[in-house]
Amino acid sequence: MPTLLSVNVGLPKNVPWQGRTVFTGAWKYPVRGPVTVRRLNIDGDGQGDTAGHGGEHRAVLVYQRASYAYWAHYFGRTDLAFGDFGENLTVEGLADEDVCIGDRYAIGETEFEVSQPRVTCYRVGLRLGAPELPSLLVRHHRPGFYLRVLREGRIEAGAEIVKTRSGPGALSVADTDALLYLPDRDPDRLRTAVTLRALSPGWQASFRELLDAGGASDPAALPPGEQGSPAWAGFRPLQVVTAERESTTVTSLRLAAPDGAPLPAARAGQYLTVRVPEAGTPAPVRSYSLSSTADGGTYRISVKHEPHGAVSTYLTTKTHAGASLETAAPRGDFVLRAGTGPVLLVSAGIGLTPVLAMLHELATTQREREVWWIHGARTPQEHPLAAEASALLARLRRSREHVFYSAVDSAGLGTGGHATAGRLTKERLAALAVPASATAYVCGPARFMADVTTALTEAGVGPDAVHTELFGARDAVTPGLVGRAERRPHRPAGPTGTG
Repeated sequence: MPTLLSVNVGLPKNVPWQGRTVFTGAWKYPVRGPVTVRRLNIDGDGQGDTAGHGGEHRAVLVYQRASYAYWAHYFGRTDLAFGDFGENLTVEGLADEDVCIGDRYAIGETEFEVSQPRVTCYRVGLRLGAPELPSLLVRHHRPGFYLRVLREGRIEAGAEIVKTRSGPGALSVADTDALLYLPDRDPDRLRTAVTLRALSPGWQASFRELLDAGGASDPAALPPGEQGSPAWAGFRPLQVVTAERESTTVTSLRLAAPDGAPLPAARAGQYLTVRVPEAGTPAPVRSYSLSSTADGGTYRISVKHEPHGAVSTYLTTKTHAGASLETAAPRGDFVLRAGTGPVLLVSAGIGLTPVLAMLHELATTQREREVWWIHGARTPQEHPLAAEASALLARLRRSREHVFYSAVDSAGLGTGGHATAGRLTKERLAALAVPASATAYVCGPARFMADVTTALTEAGVGPDAVHTELFGARDAVTPGLVGRAERRPHRPAGPTGTG
């Protein structure tokens, strides 16, 4: 059984290096007793270069005792102590060649998801007095990896590490690291990498650029996933047949085949990947959940306009009926499972889109099931597709609707009996007394999902019955020196090895 050997934290400090001063949090030291893990950090820990380290997708760094033994032998050192490689968690087991992107692990009260390999930053070499170490970590396939925090809580050295889910794609940490930094890349693995939603956005973008620059075939030509092979390989043009404003910030686009032929079926909760050359060079690629079932052989996505988002701006303000949109086939494993028990559809903001597709399916094929619709938005004006959701719920024999508006007081709610003023918090969710036998589908920002997951499990809903899908802002990935221009994960200094 994998085991947590040490929890290590440290706050940033100024360190002299090669005639300059570096502000770094690479110095980590073991903590005795329990310590609290939060969404973006561990209590008592910090990062000096927050552009290249820390954040949602790099909240916790893991390194293995076996790698400590390996480097002690390699360098002939006997002074290495847990925390010296800058890791937060020193573990027994969880080798880089065995752990895959998207794997999930429970430790104590917490749950984590593997999000990317360690960025090969010069600071680990600075910490250990071995400037060549970043390159060696790659060449010897021992980078370590980062975790995203799915559930906050306390952990303590000595705790068992329990795997709760295997990531789709079976791309190990070592393989992912080599795919970016070493030569002779496998195009099939590159295609797999760009589809892993658990992989941090910076690494995904780097892999897309490698595919484009290297002349590899299309990144959307994915290998078979959990739901079978994609309905088509690569991107194909779909025609926008309608563009409808759903709220002050959200527009729905309905897509159809240009020749009028029905599009292949999609599962409720899956997403489409679109490529938009008009929004930038190279053409940016984004994924949007389907917001309804494939009615009449068409697809619908609902896009929130982000003021600084090139793709969302183009799709919501410049895309009209008749436009063509390069689209990959539906994919994703956040889908409605078969069953007869109660269903909880819990969302915040634009996170309602995949669970709304599930509600469409339930209202069409499973009207006898008990369905709870629980949603949080800022205001009624910023609540997209609200009337549609209410109409679908009315078709079910046993449905409950609870909507929370965080920026509205009681006087602004109107006469709707299902709306509540205030934010949807875990305390309010607990007060609803949801059935413990339910299966839950939760979509929203990371902190929202962590709070909802905690509230549901405390209410008796089994952890395996809570399925989540992340929506929200993405952190930048910027390894390198403070003061340098931001860049994505990059090849480390030093000669390239053969692997």
